[in-house]
Amino acid sequence: MTVKVLPGQPFPLGATVAAGGVNFSIFSNCTGLELLLFDQPDSPRPSQTIQFDPRKNRTFYYWHVFVPGIGAGQTYAYRAYGAYAPERGLRFDPSKALLDPYARVIVNSENYDRESAKVLGKDNCAQALRAVVADPHTYDWEGDQPLQTPLARTVIYELHVDAFTRHPNSGVTPEKRGTYAGLIEKIPYLQQLGVTAVELLPIHEFDEQDAPPGLKNYWGYSTIGFFAPHQGYSSRPEPMGAMDEFRDLVKALHRAGIEVILDVVFNHTAESDHKGPTLSFRGLANQAYYILEPDPTYYSNYSGCGNTLKANHPMASRMIVDSLHYWVSEMHVDGFRFDLASVLSRDEMGHPIPNPPVLWVIETSPILAGTKVIAEAWDAAGLYQVGGWFVGTADRFAEWNGPYRDEVRSFIKGDTGTIKRLSDRILGSPDLYPRLDYEPSRSINFVTCHDGFTLNDLVSYNVKHNEANREDNRDGSNDNHSWNCGVEGPTDDPEIDALRLRQIKNCFTILLCSQGTPMLSMGDEVRRTQLGNNNTYCQGNELSWFDWSATERQAGLLRFVQGLIRFTQSLEIFRQESLLTVTYGSHEPHIVWHGVKLGEPDWSANSHSVAFSLRHPQQEEHLHIILNAHWQSLKFELPLLSGGERWHRIVDTSLPSPDDFCELKCAPPIGAEAYHAGPRSAVVLMVPTPATIRRQAVTASDREKLAAEMEVRQG
Repeated sequence: MTVKVLPGQPFPLGATVAAGGVNFSIFSNCTGLELLLFDQPDSPRPSQTIQFDPRKNRTFYYWHVFVPGIGAGQTYAYRAYGAYAPERGLRFDPSKALLDPYARVIVNSENYDRESAKVLGKDNCAQALRAVVADPHTYDWEGDQPLQTPLARTVIYELHVDAFTRHPNSGVTPEKRGTYAGLIEKIPYLQQLGVTAVELLPIHEFDEQDAPPGLKNYWGYSTIGFFAPHQGYSSRPEPMGAMDEFRDLVKALHRAGIEVILDVVFNHTAESDHKGPTLSFRGLANQAYYILEPDPTYYSNYSGCGNTLKANHPMASRMIVDSLHYWVSEMHVDGFRFDLASVLSRDEMGHPIPNPPVLWVIETSPILAGTKVIAEAWDAAGLYQVGGWFVGTADRFAEWNGPYRDEVRSFIKGDTGTIKRLSDRILGSPDLYPRLDYEPSRSINFVTCHDGFTLNDLVSYNVKHNEANREDNRDGSNDNHSWNCGVEGPTDDPEIDALRLRQIKNCFTILLCSQGTPMLSMGDEVRRTQLGNNNTYCQGNELSWFDWSATERQAGLLRFVQGLIRFTQSLEIFRQESLLTVTYGSHEPHIVWHGVKLGEPDWSANSHSVAFSLRHPQQEEHLHIILNAHWQSLKFELPLLSGGERWHRIVDTSLPSPDDFCELKCAPPIGAEAYHAGPRSAVVLMVPTPATIRRQAVTASDREKLAAEMEVRQG
């Protein structure tokens, strides 16, 4: 049946449900365009093809048409006509069914074939991904509102949606394992852990086939659609299932007091290099979406994944910002972590520029004003901008602090020359971020993340073991700052295993007692292992999954991490939004550095220990922290206290559980004027006051109340 169509409007882009039909609008510099309508998501051929009239259905490079009589649920794709002239940067191939860059829902993954999209002139309609018209305004948010937790009060937990609940021992309903719904079932665990935000590895629709033969792209850094939630993470088979199930997840996390941060990949797409598939962008406006080489046959590869999104081109920039606005306005997410964000600071020729237009739009957008925006300030072509990137002039962007990771690892490992740099990291990295008004919380501190060793593997392997990735162990970083504690890999030696556990607790202690926003990586709190693989991007199996039996096997470590998060989050000294002073006796929150002797830190290259006192006079908070990476026990002098006050031991990682962490109200007092810190250990002491004990009790009570409410809702 032929439907009489109307000219339509160029705005908004994408497919928009309106009274009586749907408006389609797409950007392309093609010479001709067709809209393909399918009866079902997996129909091999379109039931109707609508040809755009350039005189009626094109405004500038925006092609638009209004189709009456259809609505939400309609499956569609495009064909674009034009020259195939790679030497001029043109790659039109009308044999390819193309995905709408603004697609809200993407289907037909069960028939999708990446290889067929690589063959010029081969009709891949039956094997192509398609979009589905969606109306995002029909969902009932039940009054959900953004949490807007300040960074200074945030603890981030980075996780992979599938890996978190995919293991058969997860306790999640079998059909919901590895899904948004499965993650909802595990929210009580996150509450008990004490985190305030989850940072989800990419959940934009991505190409699982973009991987070595026989493997799958598991992490998701191969985006196909920047507006669509990944269908593979939905437990619901219907096309709209992923959209609604993701929103159910956001709503449930917000009820539990947990924010949602998305890891977004605006540095490249799944279309790869000049030999890659034509899925969407390159078949519509190749020169607008990608940075091309001087010979435009080839793609500039600043991402390490074959192509680079031309983020500061007006059209690509608009798509990025529209995507961010959509996820905040319609999906209620709380923030974004920008993968390889230095790509966003490159101009249309690939040159770094000091004030990238797209970043200023993100920084100043009123829609994004209440969200967290976090940059990974480097790219795969050697542009490393931590501390010197756009963050240096921006007022909102936070930044993954790569030097923090490296220098904490080096100190724990026992490398020389680490103490002065470690002290800067603990203080919030003022050497990297010298602006006087720079909030320490904008430094996202981490020791591990998805990219690299897990914390257990960091202390269990000297070198990577990525043979399972089928790239002859060439992939993944060789610069890990790791130490296996004496044996490579698993061991049954109790002394080595005890040392590894102590090193893990040392890392957590430094991380959670530093100025800045801490980020934990999924499963580190229970010694999750990837058996030495530091690049499991293609391992959708037990190598990547969270093994939930470890929560019992490593109950002591889990208790330690839970307690330490609860302890530090109850103290204002770890929630500072300005740099601590280093003036002894100041009435402002301050820090004083020590060595084994008070006031005499050893900054020499051969030093392996440091101590520091933290004090917040207005909040009656007084702590003394000892970090001993030396292989021998050291005796540290303790600051003298006023009459009647005594130091109490909160943390000593050299002690077995449960003595390694004690709640403030029952922490044992220290009677001596010095403390013997064991080999390779961390110690946290505090002077308890009625006010600090009361605040910790209130914090614990609030967490228990939220967890109980969540269990009632799920029950």
